[in-house]
This record gives sequence, structure tokens and C-alpha cells, in this order.
Amino acid sequence: MPDFAGCFAAADDYADITVKIQEAIELYTEGEAMVIPRPSNIEALQASGEFEGGVWMLVDIDVSKLMSKPMRLNVSLPSHVVARMDAYAAEHHLSRSALIVKATEQLLAAG
Repeated sequence: MPDFAGCFAAADDYADITVKIQEAIELYTEGEAMVIPRPSNIEALQASGEFEGGVWMLVDIDVSKLMSKPMRLNVSLPSHVVARMDAYAAEHHLSRSALIVKATEQLLAAG
């Protein structure tokens, strides 16, 4: 991926490549304070001869998934749930916020 030097993606099925590219860029930018580059001119890349033997494509990236700026929330939870959360977080060396993020991402990924 020329716009993200050192970032690459692979898929067993061509139909899955855009999903794999999104995942790779999410990992590449995770925790980084970086400006997301504008797409390079594909014709200029093709003409450069630097990248050969592949297929060129522009991929629409969901940049909202790349912004990791924390957002403060005010939530109310039952005290027994908070106590269990805190115990689990301490045992796994997580903050309460990290535990909530991890659990939510796993739940959303499960569909």
C-alpha cells in the first residue's frame, strides 16, 4: 500500500481483499498520531515502475475507525457489575476503560 509505507494486506479470496486492507490500515494506525494521507494518483504510481506484477485499485477506507481519540462518556452501571469489572480488569492488567473497549469490540465482532 504505497500511501501507508510498510503496511500490507493479503487475502485468500480476491473478494476479501478490501476487508483485509481496512483491517491492516486499522492496525497500522492504531495508537499513532498521524495524518491520514490523501490517496496517491494511481496513474503516477503505475507509471513509476516501482510496483509491478500486481493489480492496482483504490480502496475506500472507513477513516472513522482510524481515529482513536478517547471520548468521555457518562454511564450508570449496577455496583455489582462495576465490582466484577474492576476485579477482572485488575487481574488482567487492564484499566476499566480498556476492559469496556475490549468487551464491546468482541461483542460487536461476534455480530
